[in-house]
Amino acid sequence: MLQGSIPSSIRRLQKLELFNCDANRLGGILEMDTLLELKNLQNLFLSLNDFYLVSRNKSNATGAQLVDIGLRYCHLREFPYFLRNQRRLQLLDLSSNNMEGQIPQWMSKVSVETLLFLDLSNNSLTGFDEFPVLLPWSNLQYLKLDSNILRGSLPVPPLSTNFYSISNNSLSGVIPQQLCNVSSLSVLDFSQNNLSGEIPLCLSNFSENLLVLNVRSNDLHGSIPSGWARVNRLNMIDLGRNKLQGKIPKSLMECRQLEYLDLGDNRIRDVFPSWLGSLPELNILILSSNALYGTIGDPKPNLTVFPKLRVIDLSHNRLNGTLPSGYFERWITMACLDATNSSPRYMLEHSDLTINAMQVPRSYPYSMTITNKGTEMKYPVIIQNLAAIDFSCNRFDGKIPESIGNLKELQLLNFSNNNLDGGIPKAIANLTNLEALDLSQNELEGRIPLELSSQLTFLGFLNLSHNHLTGIIPQGRQFETFESSSFDGNPGLCGKPLVKECNTNSGGLPTPSSTSSEESGSLDVLVWIAAILMGYGCGFLF
Repeated sequence: MLQGSIPSSIRRLQKLELFNCDANRLGGILEMDTLLELKNLQNLFLSLNDFYLVSRNKSNATGAQLVDIGLRYCHLREFPYFLRNQRRLQLLDLSSNNMEGQIPQWMSKVSVETLLFLDLSNNSLTGFDEFPVLLPWSNLQYLKLDSNILRGSLPVPPLSTNFYSISNNSLSGVIPQQLCNVSSLSVLDFSQNNLSGEIPLCLSNFSENLLVLNVRSNDLHGSIPSGWARVNRLNMIDLGRNKLQGKIPKSLMECRQLEYLDLGDNRIRDVFPSWLGSLPELNILILSSNALYGTIGDPKPNLTVFPKLRVIDLSHNRLNGTLPSGYFERWITMACLDATNSSPRYMLEHSDLTINAMQVPRSYPYSMTITNKGTEMKYPVIIQNLAAIDFSCNRFDGKIPESIGNLKELQLLNFSNNNLDGGIPKAIANLTNLEALDLSQNELEGRIPLELSSQLTFLGFLNLSHNHLTGIIPQGRQFETFESSSFDGNPGLCGKPLVKECNTNSGGLPTPSSTSSEESGSLDVLVWIAAILMGYGCGFLF
């Protein structure tokens, strides 16, 4: 929590080799030339302060030859001029600044043989000024260019690259075949760009080291690559939000370490890939917004299916038949998650590097987009104990099976916009961790179980609208926080928060509150006349 500025007297420390003031509250204008006068300085970390760094242009002084430079969040508006003279750099972090325009051509000659780590993410860079097709740093291991406005074709990293992320830019054109030669990659992410064409077949088998493949939110078409190699270490595959067609290739069964698979928002036409249930580590399966059709049959007896599945999204497809009660009975991870560790853990890939005998901790968090509480929500990180089922916007019919009550760790459950009938099962009250429940736009009937109001104490979102439910809306706890929109479109429901009151003396049926006083009076007269006639009839018989 240090404040103020770095004193100019620091230049007297001529033997200083490392200076690290990361993550303080230091500010003011800092002239880099002051620090570069320290001839023995090798490691300089000024990130996460409030400096305004100034680097004199056209300075003849070579200054210190640095090895590691960390200048995140330093209000830089351009590449510091002193970098031109750096020949020994191994780590350079200029992320999260205000740099605009193209990466200058002279950067292609900075520490070409020594640079191992380069992070230019979260700026406003537009491209590479006269760079070669293959980026020049021959020993680079980590390259992060996310969240700029880079245009043009996808740059090809050096063959030595282990981590390459260039997501959230404006790149266009096809995926270059030269990328298939970078066989040392463990993380490859060029999601959220405008890349077109087909996914090269090599991306499914070019690297035994690849852990993460993320090409989400581009304009890619054609089939999903079918050559997934038997010897692979893939933990995450995200091909969502493209225009991919055809069927889901069964060679994905070779990805035995796969934890995350997202093929949502494409044009895949296929039946439900039940064979994915053999993947022993699959945690998250997203197949939403495709053209999946047919029924989901029950799995074979005594067969383990999706043993670690926690999130499944099949929404916006054409699936029909009854809900897969056999799967609900066997999704054991949703039934009982590991609660031994109370601290939150997230799904991510670690990519720590050792640079200049120093550990550089870096990680790649998994992210996803699913519907939660009625709105599409992006999870920039995924907590490991999240459990969710979304089967909405299909053609499922029949009753909601009681076996859904086995999945006691569910937090999100969405069966809306189907043709489900029968009553709301009391077993849903067993889902005591449930935070969002959406059963709207179905053909459900009968009463709302009282147990839902007394046992679902974490429920923050409820939608039972547009069904055929009847009787009194349960009161108490979370149910008192829901608005009338949660129950609209059920003419037989009454009680708060609806304006329709209930007649408790007649079993909770709604009172005719909408009738006029004249109609009410006429009704009373008719009842009185009927009573008299019944009296006359009884007397006559006597």
